[in-house]
Parts: sequence; C-alpha cells; structure tokens
Amino acid sequence: MVLTTPLTLYNSLTKRKERFEPQKRGHVRIYVCGPTVYEYAHIGNFRAFLAADTLVRTLRYRGYKTTYIRNITDVGHLTDDADQGEDKVEKSAVSKGISALEVGDMFTKVFQGDALALNLLTPDKEPRASEHIEEQILMIRELEKRGFTYRAKDGIYFDTAKMKGYGKLASLDLHTSSEGRIASNPEKKNPRDFALWKFSPEETKRQMEWPSPWGVGFPGWHIECSAMSRKYLGFPFDIHMGGIDHASVHHTNEIAQNEGVFGGQTVKFWLHSEFVLIDGKKMSKSLGNTYTLKDVAGRGISLLAFRYMTLNTHYRQKLNFTWDALIAAENSLNALYDSVEHLTQERNKVRIGRRLLSAVGSLRNIAVRGNKIQSSFENSVADDLNTPQALAALWELIKSPSLSPSVKLSYVRRFDQVLGLNLTLYEDVVIPPRIQDLIREREVARKKTDWPEADRLRDEIAKLGYALRDTEKGPIITKIKK
Repeated sequence: MVLTTPLTLYNSLTKRKERFEPQKRGHVRIYVCGPTVYEYAHIGNFRAFLAADTLVRTLRYRGYKTTYIRNITDVGHLTDDADQGEDKVEKSAVSKGISALEVGDMFTKVFQGDALALNLLTPDKEPRASEHIEEQILMIRELEKRGFTYRAKDGIYFDTAKMKGYGKLASLDLHTSSEGRIASNPEKKNPRDFALWKFSPEETKRQMEWPSPWGVGFPGWHIECSAMSRKYLGFPFDIHMGGIDHASVHHTNEIAQNEGVFGGQTVKFWLHSEFVLIDGKKMSKSLGNTYTLKDVAGRGISLLAFRYMTLNTHYRQKLNFTWDALIAAENSLNALYDSVEHLTQERNKVRIGRRLLSAVGSLRNIAVRGNKIQSSFENSVADDLNTPQALAALWELIKSPSLSPSVKLSYVRRFDQVLGLNLTLYEDVVIPPRIQDLIREREVARKKTDWPEADRLRDEIAKLGYALRDTEKGPIITKIKK
C-alpha cells in the first residue's frame, strides 16, 4: 500500500523540492552512477551509494515497485574526469602488473563486498561499461545522424553548441572550463565539448579497445551511463542519482546525449548527495586523507557505524568526517542494538506461575502514541529523505515509557526497512507454545534441583532452534541464528 503522505525530493534540475510521482503508476525506475573499479572506493563514494540506497528503501517502504540500476565503470574514465589523460583502469593495471580485465574484476568484487558490509540493497542490474560497447556505439551513431557530433584527431566529439539548454543542470558558463576539470584541446569547437568515442593512440595498443565505424578505440566516460540507463530503464525514466561532483560534467553531458537522441527530457528527477569533508578539509590524495572502508575496518570500527554516521547528516549537506565522530556514531549504534536486544529480552521473558499485568494506559492511548511516532518517522523520510529527523523519531520510540516491548519492536522492524542498520538481527520471533512449555518444565526441574533433567530440556530447546540464558529475573530465550 502506497502511503498517502506526499514524497518530496529536491530536484537538482529545477533547483527546488518537488512532489514525486512516478511516470508509471506504482513503479519507480532509478539509475545510480556506480564506481570506477580501478582502486578501492573511498568513503565519499560510499556516501553517494548510501544516499541512493536510502532512496530505494524509502520508495519500497512506501509501497512502490522499483527497478534499480547501478553501473560499473571499467573503461573510458580518464584521469582528468573528462577527455584527456590515461584510462584509470588501464593505468592501475600497469602499476599492479596485472591486466585491465583483472583490475576491473578484482575491484568490482571488492566494491560488492563493501556494499554488502554496508547493507546496501543489491541492484536489479549492475551492468559493466565494457559489456555494453554495442549499445554505446549505437547511441553515438544516432547522435551523429542528428548532427550533434564532429570528428577531431583524437576522437568523435559532442558539439554542445548544437544542444539547446546545455548546462542547465549545473547552470554552467559555457565559455569557461569549469574550474579546470575540462582539459583544453585545440581541436574542440567549444571548451565544454566532450568525447563520445576516443581513438586508440597509433603508437600503442590499449588493453581495452574495440572496432567502430570511426576507428579502433573506446567509448567516452559519459556515453556509457546514457546507453545503459536507456537499455535497462528506457527513456524517459524517473530518478537519476549520484554525487554532487558529477553534476557539472558527467551528468550534464549525460543529459545532452540523452536529449540529443530522445528529443526531449529523459529523466524527471536528478538527485545529488554532497561531499564528505575530512576534519573540515576537502578529501584528496595529496592531503593523504582519502579513507576507504578498509581503513574504517582496520581501526576495529563497524562499517554500519559509518552508515549510521551518514544518516545523521542530510544527504544534501556536507558531511564532516572525523574519527572521533565515527566512534561516537558507533557508540550510538551500539546503544541502539543494546536497546533492541533489551526489548527482545523483556518481550521474551517467560513468567512462571500467575501472570502479572502492569497498568500502562489504555490500548487506545498506546495506539495513538505509536501512530504519532510512526507519522513523525514517515513524514521525515518523505521530506527529501530527512534521515536525521527519522533517527530522532526512532530514538523517541525506544525511549517512550508508554509503549510495550512488542509494540516498540514492531515499529523498529518497520523503520529499519528504511534505515538499513540491521537492527532486527537483535530481535527474535515470538516464542512458540511448544518452546514455552519446555521452558516451564525446565523451571520446575531447576526448582527441584534436578540438574540432569534441566540440562536435557535445555538441549532439547536448542535442537528446536532456540538458545536459553538464565538470569536473576528469569530465563531469556532467543532464536539461534543460522
């Protein structure tokens, strides 16, 4: 069931928050720019992937069917992020003494492992650029037929002067080079024209190159996302997401390619997550502060603590990463886990003898209180994925004195569908009547000091998939994780 509270998202294309409705009723199609697999992805990259994960989780929580595509860039991404320099994957291959294919395979697997450790949802498709050369060539040919291309000595370029509204996503000055990110090329008609297909150097043979109607070479970085989003989602689709660093070049050029082929708008919403700062400074290799999830794990910190940390800052605000802040996030997350485990224990206590009831207010008042907190949570995530406020609602739930452990746990399960913190690993199913009977029999044996019988009953309970722990307040039962 789709929630009635409107979902609003900040659209980078229109520069305002807008009510979101999918183009196909009940079905949302999302494309997210994935990693360039030449090295370990850093925490700034993963912040963008976490924001996208929160978006997809929110959409599913609201009852939408989703088609979620996140690509793998394993060719065509040059070292200046535009049209000059070496291919990042091939350069990494030379430095490591292995093939470009092996580099791509290795760091794709590393990325996917990191993604699982962060509890990121697995996309419906994770297409690789090198496996979609045919689709990219086809799209370039279509652009060529429509008069958007020209040939230079080193490749086929997109003529941005031919595209009305070029640069609208980032409000670009078309006669400048965007803070040096666009390398100069005397054969370009305009500084912002970009490569669709690059020719292989005559004096060297690349590891990754293909024949094309224009000559042997490889695709430009931008064409891959246009071609793969078109193949798996179709034009137009609903949401394109990525880091803010992609807005001025990569996403701007995607829009030009898409609209050059389609003849109109192809993506309804563009969403961008902000940068991660390190101790208040820009993350850069020259400063030695480009941290990876491997660095986080190397300090013995849970990777889900980084997820919690990102949720505590709105995705459109800069996130200032410090090790102290990450440790504080881990402490808060552990406190959440302890709270959920305590709630589980309280719910699963097995009372022997007369059942004791406590007056906690009428069921109606409890329902009103629970619904109010749920509304607070849902309204927060519906307001452009406001996860800091959503976490506040979760903590309000945990601390509420008027809700029973069972009620609290039911809301925790719902909220964690969006937050993805694996809170329910600490929460167990209701104890079946058969297990409760065995626990009562064991308590009788314990009171008679019949320890062999008590041990036998404990073993029988364990064989049925439950672990029993004796406490001063009585036995605590949890389901054994397989």
